[in-house]
Order: sequence, then structure tokens, then C-alpha cells
Amino acid sequence: MHLLFDFLPVVAFFVAYKMSDIFVATGVLLAAVIVQTAVQWLRHRKVSTMALVSAALVLVFGGLTLLIQDQTFIQWKPTVVNWLFAAGFVASQFVGDRPVIERIMGGNVTLPRPLWLRLNWMWVAFFVVMGALNLYVAYNFPEETWVNFKLFGVLGLTLAFALAQGVWLATKAQTDATR
Repeated sequence: MHLLFDFLPVVAFFVAYKMSDIFVATGVLLAAVIVQTAVQWLRHRKVSTMALVSAALVLVFGGLTLLIQDQTFIQWKPTVVNWLFAAGFVASQFVGDRPVIERIMGGNVTLPRPLWLRLNWMWVAFFVVMGALNLYVAYNFPEETWVNFKLFGVLGLTLAFALAQGVWLATKAQTDATR
């Protein structure tokens, strides 16, 4: 359910784009991200770092898109977000006592440190590939294809990666249980 809540601004962007154009859709995205951040704050009295980074980048890149009337900025936003997350995941392996993925999932899953590091690197690779794929689609296909990819492609690939991660974790937990 949380994953769907995270994708609501993208869905709003998609619907607005289909009804109008990329600039109206960008305005809707800005509003949706502000509402999403406010809801998260009101429900939990905190906003996750990932959500704050994403919201800030939406406001900056979306604002530039509207100010300059150039969709390139909003098309670069997913890449910048993904690459910043990748950098954060890499840095977490050297700063602090646990990688980011362990901080996120450690309360629900027990793994030895080498497996946490491997899982963290899997997320780094995922974020790097998603950032590059976003640019590939943005620069090699029509704007409408990029908008469709932003919703369906990113959501589908994220769900597939999360499922693959779940399968990987299940095999590691099963291996640990049989030892």
C-alpha cells in the first residue's frame, strides 16, 4: 500500500498529461507532491529522507520546467533522484554502522552483514540502471512514450525488482534457517 501511495503523484502527472500537456501535468505533479508530503507529515509526524529528496527535486526541476517552459528539466528529475539514491546507498556502506537497506528493512529481516552489503549493492545497481533507462527513453522516444514509461515502465520495473528481492531474501532466510 505504501508503494502505491508513493506513486500517486506520478499517476496524477500521467492523468493530467493525458488530459492536457506536460506543463499542466508538471503543475499537477508539484501540487500532488506537496499534498503527499503534507499527508505523510500529518500521519507520522515525520517525512522520510527519500521522500524529502524526491519532493525537493520535483519542486526544483518541476519549477524550472514551468518557469522556462522546457520539459527537459522534468524529464531529468527521475534520473537525478535515482542517481542520488544510488550515491546515498553507496555512501551508507562507508558511513555509519549499517547500509541504508539494512536500516530500512533490518527490523523485519535478519541477515549477516555480507548479505546486507550485497543487497545494498543490488539497490545501487537498480537505481543506476533506472536513471540511465529514464534518459534513454526521454532522449530516444516521443514525449508521450516517456510519460507512459514514467508510470508503467518505472512502476513495473520497481515491482519486478521488489519481487525479485523478496525471492532472493526468501532463499537467504531459508538457507540461514537450515544451517
